[in-house]
Amino acid sequence: MKNKSGNKNQSVPGLRVVALGGGTGLSALLRGLKEHVVRGSDQAPTLKRPISDLTAIVTVTDDGGSSGRLRRENRILPPGDIRNCMVALAKDEALLSRLFQYRFQAGNGLIGHNFGNLFLAALTHVTGDFAEAVRVSSKVLAIRGRIFPSTLANVHLVATLIDGKRVKGETNISRSKLPIRKLELNPRGPRPLPKAIEAIEEADLILMGPGSLYTSVIPNLLIPEIAKAVARSRAPRVYIANLMTQPGETTHYALSQHLRAIENHVGKRFFNYVVANRKAVSPEFARRYRAEGAEPVVIDTANIAKMKVHLLADNLLEEHGVIRHNSPRLARLLLEKFLLS
Repeated sequence: MKNKSGNKNQSVPGLRVVALGGGTGLSALLRGLKEHVVRGSDQAPTLKRPISDLTAIVTVTDDGGSSGRLRRENRILPPGDIRNCMVALAKDEALLSRLFQYRFQAGNGLIGHNFGNLFLAALTHVTGDFAEAVRVSSKVLAIRGRIFPSTLANVHLVATLIDGKRVKGETNISRSKLPIRKLELNPRGPRPLPKAIEAIEEADLILMGPGSLYTSVIPNLLIPEIAKAVARSRAPRVYIANLMTQPGETTHYALSQHLRAIENHVGKRFFNYVVANRKAVSPEFARRYRAEGAEPVVIDTANIAKMKVHLLADNLLEEHGVIRHNSPRLARLLLEKFLLS
């Protein structure tokens, strides 16, 4: 492999990874991958082929909580998911990262806001550019990677449910208990950031998920140029499945149904690989999540094989108060399969 100057890399052939998504799932993935990013004099002795460029492309449809308030009151894009990704990619998640995640517990108008959200909102007004505010904030946190909003357009999600009812807004869609037939952006056809498209075109590995299927993963792919760029790529395209189904959004969805929902929205076969968890959920956590309408995502191997998607299953589950992906193990699985081969 050659570097951008055209000279052969004398040390390790670093590879370029793009991850698309939103919510806590994307930040969990990034937190594991950042440990394998090498820049300058950095060393990663356990890897023959480390990551030289890690790019996150983040959905901007959130309309709840602190992000939703800032979006409505200050007319900026929702900063919450991007803030989480910045903290996840921070070289040292110490004082500055804790500051960006600090949530105000008192103060008229401040209660519920994150400092990082307010920082991004202020920078957006100072620079006049949300993407520039993200770049400057990322520099403050010395992140190991790049972060781009998927679009600078003020887009909202609209879902058509199985009964034909239309639900507007990410928060309302998440609360809906009926299956989703179709998801759209309003306005339709927003333009992506050119640098996001460039990152996808140059990627050696493209990752989508984990995260809410209809409110984190699919929204990025409703931007036509992003979906086309991913579909054109010759890099492995990998869907990282959620550990549990989500009430309403994906109730009783098997793994193949997650894949099919994405393909139905982009209109074509999309993934080469799917990564799923095979570790059993403990009885205690299973009971708790079942009471909330969630269950482990079933790996229906035969249906996945019919879709001609390669399945990678591993013990990826952690239980610490809530069920989450084991970030280091997930990153290692991806690197061993796609970057070390």
